[in-house]
Amino acid sequence: MSQKEDEDALVRKTVSAYLVGYNILHVKAQRGQQLSSKQRSVLKAFARNLLVGTEIVIDTPEELTVQVLLSYPELSVESALRRMAIVTTSMHKDTIASLQKLDHSLAKDVMATDDEVDRFNMYIVRQLKMAIQSPTTIKEIGLANARDCLGYRLVTKSVERTADHAVKIAENVLLMKKKLDDNTLEKVAEMSAIAISMFERAIEALFKRDYEAAEDSIERTKDILALEKEAIAASHKIDIEEAASLRLIIESVRRTAEYAADIAEIVLNLTVESVITS
Repeated sequence: MSQKEDEDALVRKTVSAYLVGYNILHVKAQRGQQLSSKQRSVLKAFARNLLVGTEIVIDTPEELTVQVLLSYPELSVESALRRMAIVTTSMHKDTIASLQKLDHSLAKDVMATDDEVDRFNMYIVRQLKMAIQSPTTIKEIGLANARDCLGYRLVTKSVERTADHAVKIAENVLLMKKKLDDNTLEKVAEMSAIAISMFERAIEALFKRDYEAAEDSIERTKDILALEKEAIAASHKIDIEEAASLRLIIESVRRTAEYAADIAEIVLNLTVESVITS
Protein backbone atom coordinates (compact mmCIF):
# COMPACT_ATOMS: atom_id res chain seq x y z
CA MET A 1 0.00 0.00 0.00
CA SER A 2 1.00 3.63 -0.43
CA GLN A 3 1.75 6.19 2.26
CA LYS A 4 -0.92 8.35 0.61
CA GLU A 5 -3.72 5.86 1.26
CA ASP A 6 -6.30 7.25 3.66
CA GLU A 7 -6.26 5.71 7.15
CA ASP A 8 -10.02 5.14 7.12
CA ALA A 9 -9.73 3.24 3.83
CA LEU A 10 -6.99 1.10 5.39
CA VAL A 11 -9.21 0.29 8.36
CA ARG A 12 -12.11 -0.62 6.04
CA LYS A 13 -9.88 -3.07 4.14
CA THR A 14 -8.73 -4.60 7.42
CA VAL A 15 -12.32 -4.95 8.65
CA SER A 16 -13.36 -6.65 5.41
CA ALA A 17 -10.47 -9.12 5.61
CA TYR A 18 -11.23 -9.87 9.28
CA LEU A 19 -14.95 -10.36 8.67
CA VAL A 20 -14.51 -12.81 5.78
CA GLY A 21 -12.32 -15.01 7.98
CA TYR A 22 -8.65 -14.28 7.29
CA ASN A 23 -6.43 -15.23 10.25
CA ILE A 24 -3.42 -13.20 9.10
CA LEU A 25 -3.98 -9.53 8.28
CA HIS A 26 -0.80 -8.32 6.59
CA VAL A 27 -0.31 -4.67 5.63
CA LYS A 28 2.86 -3.93 3.66
CA ALA A 29 4.16 -0.73 2.13
CA GLN A 30 4.92 -0.51 -1.58
CA ARG A 31 8.45 -1.42 -2.59
CA GLY A 32 10.93 1.17 -1.38
CA GLN A 33 8.36 2.93 0.82
CA GLN A 34 7.32 2.87 4.46
CA LEU A 35 3.98 2.99 6.21
CA SER A 36 3.32 6.41 7.66
CA SER A 37 3.38 6.69 11.44
CA LYS A 38 -0.29 7.69 11.35
CA GLN A 39 -1.25 4.65 9.27
CA ARG A 40 0.52 2.33 11.71
CA SER A 41 -0.91 4.11 14.74
CA VAL A 42 -4.49 4.00 13.46
CA LEU A 43 -4.28 0.33 12.47
CA LYS A 44 -2.71 -0.73 15.78
CA ALA A 45 -5.29 1.19 17.81
CA PHE A 46 -8.08 -0.33 15.73
CA ALA A 47 -6.77 -3.89 16.16
CA ARG A 48 -6.28 -3.53 19.90
CA ASN A 49 -9.59 -1.83 20.59
CA LEU A 50 -11.98 -3.45 18.12
CA LEU A 51 -10.74 -6.86 16.96
CA VAL A 52 -11.42 -9.69 19.43
CA GLY A 53 -8.70 -12.30 19.82
CA THR A 54 -5.99 -10.62 17.76
CA GLU A 55 -2.32 -9.89 18.36
CA ILE A 56 0.09 -7.60 16.50
CA VAL A 57 2.95 -9.96 15.60
CA ILE A 58 4.97 -7.74 13.21
CA ASP A 59 5.34 -3.99 13.61
CA THR A 60 8.02 -2.33 11.49
CA PRO A 61 8.07 0.82 9.34
CA GLU A 62 7.63 -1.37 6.24
CA GLU A 63 4.92 -3.78 7.40
CA LEU A 64 2.40 -4.53 10.10
CA THR A 65 0.81 -7.94 10.67
CA VAL A 66 -2.16 -8.74 12.86
CA GLN A 67 -2.87 -12.39 13.68
CA VAL A 68 -6.22 -13.79 14.86
CA LEU A 69 -5.48 -16.16 17.74
CA LEU A 70 -8.90 -16.90 19.22
CA SER A 71 -10.52 -20.23 18.32
CA TYR A 72 -14.27 -20.96 18.29
CA PRO A 73 -14.66 -22.99 21.53
CA GLU A 74 -13.04 -20.20 23.56
CA LEU A 75 -15.85 -17.77 22.78
CA SER A 76 -19.03 -19.13 21.19
CA VAL A 77 -21.37 -16.87 19.24
CA GLU A 78 -23.96 -17.16 22.01
CA SER A 79 -21.43 -16.20 24.69
CA ALA A 80 -20.22 -13.22 22.64
CA LEU A 81 -23.80 -12.09 21.98
CA ARG A 82 -24.71 -12.43 25.65
CA ARG A 83 -21.76 -10.26 26.66
CA MET A 84 -22.60 -7.77 23.91
CA ALA A 85 -26.19 -7.54 25.19
CA ILE A 86 -25.07 -7.11 28.82
CA VAL A 87 -22.79 -4.21 27.86
CA THR A 88 -25.58 -2.64 25.78
CA THR A 89 -28.04 -2.89 28.67
CA SER A 90 -25.53 -1.28 31.01
CA MET A 91 -24.89 1.53 28.51
CA HIS A 92 -28.60 2.30 28.26
CA LYS A 93 -29.11 2.33 32.04
CA ASP A 94 -26.04 4.51 32.57
CA THR A 95 -27.07 6.99 29.92
CA ILE A 96 -30.50 7.44 31.52
CA ALA A 97 -28.76 7.88 34.88
CA SER A 98 -26.57 10.54 33.27
CA LEU A 99 -29.74 12.32 32.12
CA GLN A 100 -31.32 12.18 35.56
CA LYS A 101 -28.21 13.55 37.26
CA LEU A 102 -27.07 15.64 34.28
CA ASP A 103 -23.75 13.84 34.68
CA HIS A 104 -21.68 14.65 31.62
CA SER A 105 -18.80 12.48 32.80
CA LEU A 106 -21.03 9.40 32.93
CA ALA A 107 -22.41 10.23 29.47
CA LYS A 108 -18.86 10.32 28.08
CA ASP A 109 -18.14 6.93 29.70
CA VAL A 110 -21.15 5.47 27.87
CA MET A 111 -19.84 6.76 24.55
CA ALA A 112 -16.43 5.22 25.18
CA THR A 113 -17.99 1.85 26.05
CA ASP A 114 -19.51 1.58 22.57
CA ASP A 115 -16.16 0.25 21.28
CA GLU A 116 -16.69 -2.89 23.35
CA VAL A 117 -20.04 -3.55 21.67
CA ASP A 118 -18.47 -2.99 18.26
CA ARG A 119 -15.72 -5.50 19.09
CA PHE A 120 -18.24 -8.25 19.83
CA ASN A 121 -20.34 -7.27 16.83
CA MET A 122 -17.45 -7.75 14.40
CA TYR A 123 -16.37 -10.99 16.08
CA ILE A 124 -19.87 -12.47 15.80
CA VAL A 125 -20.28 -11.37 12.16
CA ARG A 126 -16.91 -12.97 11.34
CA GLN A 127 -17.91 -16.26 12.97
CA LEU A 128 -21.29 -16.34 11.24
CA LYS A 129 -19.83 -15.60 7.80
CA MET A 130 -17.30 -18.39 8.24
CA ALA A 131 -20.04 -20.77 9.37
CA ILE A 132 -22.17 -20.08 6.30
CA GLN A 133 -19.18 -20.85 4.07
CA SER A 134 -18.42 -24.06 5.96
CA PRO A 135 -21.46 -25.91 7.42
CA THR A 136 -19.25 -27.98 9.76
CA THR A 137 -18.27 -24.73 11.47
CA ILE A 138 -21.87 -24.06 12.54
CA LYS A 139 -21.67 -26.63 15.35
CA GLU A 140 -18.22 -25.37 16.34
CA ILE A 141 -19.51 -21.85 16.98
CA GLY A 142 -22.37 -23.18 19.11
CA LEU A 143 -25.34 -22.97 16.72
CA ALA A 144 -27.64 -25.63 15.28
CA ASN A 145 -28.11 -24.78 11.61
CA ALA A 146 -27.85 -22.12 8.88
CA ARG A 147 -31.20 -20.62 9.90
CA ASP A 148 -29.75 -19.91 13.35
CA CYS A 149 -26.85 -18.11 11.66
CA LEU A 150 -29.23 -15.76 9.87
CA GLY A 151 -31.28 -15.21 13.02
CA TYR A 152 -28.22 -14.43 15.13
CA ARG A 153 -26.89 -12.09 12.46
CA LEU A 154 -30.11 -10.06 12.54
CA VAL A 155 -30.20 -10.06 16.35
CA THR A 156 -26.59 -8.92 16.54
CA LYS A 157 -27.36 -6.02 14.22
CA SER A 158 -30.30 -4.96 16.41
CA VAL A 159 -28.16 -5.13 19.57
CA GLU A 160 -25.47 -3.02 17.92
CA ARG A 161 -28.09 -0.45 16.86
CA THR A 162 -29.49 -0.41 20.41
CA ALA A 163 -26.03 0.47 21.71
CA ASP A 164 -25.79 3.21 19.07
CA HIS A 165 -28.97 4.76 20.48
CA ALA A 166 -27.51 4.68 23.99
CA VAL A 167 -24.64 6.72 22.54
CA LYS A 168 -27.11 9.12 20.90
CA ILE A 169 -28.82 9.65 24.25
CA ALA A 170 -25.43 10.35 25.84
CA GLU A 171 -24.58 12.84 23.07
CA ASN A 172 -27.80 14.73 23.74
CA VAL A 173 -27.20 14.71 27.49
CA LEU A 174 -23.90 16.45 26.79
CA LEU A 175 -25.81 19.21 24.98
CA MET A 176 -28.07 19.89 27.96
CA LYS A 177 -27.14 22.65 30.37
CA LYS A 178 -29.97 22.37 32.88
CA LYS A 179 -31.39 19.38 34.70
CA LEU A 180 -34.94 18.48 33.66
CA ASP A 181 -37.84 18.73 36.09
CA ASP A 182 -38.75 15.63 38.11
CA ASN A 183 -42.00 14.96 36.24
CA THR A 184 -40.32 14.89 32.83
CA LEU A 185 -37.46 12.74 34.14
CA GLU A 186 -39.96 10.32 35.62
CA LYS A 187 -41.74 9.90 32.25
CA VAL A 188 -38.49 9.27 30.39
CA ALA A 189 -37.19 6.90 33.07
CA GLU A 190 -40.43 4.91 33.06
CA MET A 191 -40.34 4.65 29.29
CA SER A 192 -36.69 3.62 29.41
CA ALA A 193 -37.31 0.96 32.06
CA ILE A 194 -39.92 -0.72 29.85
CA ALA A 195 -37.73 -0.47 26.74
CA ILE A 196 -34.71 -2.07 28.39
CA SER A 197 -36.90 -4.69 30.06
CA MET A 198 -38.24 -5.60 26.60
CA PHE A 199 -34.67 -5.81 25.32
CA GLU A 200 -33.48 -8.06 28.16
CA ARG A 201 -36.54 -10.31 27.86
CA ALA A 202 -36.14 -10.65 24.09
CA ILE A 203 -32.47 -11.60 24.42
CA GLU A 204 -33.25 -14.16 27.12
CA ALA A 205 -36.08 -15.54 24.96
CA LEU A 206 -33.52 -16.10 22.20
CA PHE A 207 -31.16 -18.05 24.41
CA LYS A 208 -33.96 -20.11 25.96
CA ARG A 209 -35.85 -20.50 22.67
CA ASP A 210 -38.93 -19.21 24.51
CA TYR A 211 -41.73 -18.28 22.09
CA GLU A 212 -44.08 -17.00 24.82
CA ALA A 213 -41.46 -14.72 26.37
CA ALA A 214 -40.75 -13.21 22.94
CA GLU A 215 -44.47 -12.64 22.43
CA ASP A 216 -44.73 -10.93 25.83
CA SER A 217 -41.86 -8.61 24.90
CA ILE A 218 -43.60 -7.50 21.70
CA GLU A 219 -46.86 -6.89 23.58
CA ARG A 220 -45.19 -4.21 25.69
CA THR A 221 -44.63 -2.01 22.62
CA LYS A 222 -48.02 -0.35 23.15
CA ASP A 223 -46.96 0.71 26.65
CA ILE A 224 -43.95 2.46 25.12
CA LEU A 225 -46.08 4.36 22.61
CA ALA A 226 -48.42 5.59 25.37
CA LEU A 227 -45.52 6.77 27.53
CA GLU A 228 -43.85 8.42 24.54
CA LYS A 229 -46.88 10.68 24.11
CA GLU A 230 -46.72 11.69 27.78
CA ALA A 231 -42.98 12.35 27.59
CA ILE A 232 -43.37 14.49 24.46
CA ALA A 233 -46.16 16.44 26.13
CA ALA A 234 -43.83 17.12 29.05
CA SER A 235 -41.17 18.41 26.64
CA HIS A 236 -43.45 21.32 25.67
CA LYS A 237 -43.07 22.72 29.19
CA ILE A 238 -39.28 23.07 29.20
CA ASP A 239 -36.88 25.58 27.63
CA ILE A 240 -36.59 25.33 23.87
CA GLU A 241 -32.83 24.68 24.11
CA GLU A 242 -33.40 21.55 26.18
CA ALA A 243 -36.57 20.47 24.38
CA ALA A 244 -34.79 19.56 21.13
CA SER A 245 -32.31 17.30 22.93
CA LEU A 246 -35.06 15.78 25.06
CA ARG A 247 -37.14 14.84 22.03
CA LEU A 248 -34.16 13.11 20.44
CA ILE A 249 -33.59 11.24 23.70
CA ILE A 250 -37.24 10.15 23.76
CA GLU A 251 -36.92 8.98 20.16
CA SER A 252 -33.83 6.90 21.00
CA VAL A 253 -35.64 5.26 23.92
CA ARG A 254 -38.51 4.37 21.58
CA ARG A 255 -36.05 2.99 19.03
CA THR A 256 -34.56 0.83 21.78
CA ALA A 257 -38.00 -0.68 22.35
CA GLU A 258 -38.48 -1.18 18.61
CA TYR A 259 -35.18 -3.02 18.29
CA ALA A 260 -36.22 -5.19 21.23
CA ALA A 261 -39.43 -6.02 19.38
CA ASP A 262 -37.39 -6.81 16.26
CA ILE A 263 -35.28 -9.26 18.26
CA ALA A 264 -38.41 -10.83 19.73
CA GLU A 265 -39.89 -11.28 16.25
CA ILE A 266 -36.74 -13.10 15.15
CA VAL A 267 -37.15 -15.40 18.17
CA LEU A 268 -40.74 -16.09 17.08
CA ASN A 269 -39.48 -17.08 13.64
CA LEU A 270 -36.83 -19.37 15.12
CA THR A 271 -39.18 -21.06 17.59
CA VAL A 272 -42.61 -21.08 15.90
CA GLU A 273 -42.30 -24.78 15.01
CA SER A 274 -42.25 -25.66 18.70
CA VAL A 275 -45.62 -23.94 19.08
CA ILE A 276 -47.47 -25.23 16.03
CA THR A 277 -46.32 -28.83 16.50
CA SER A 278 -46.99 -29.05 20.23
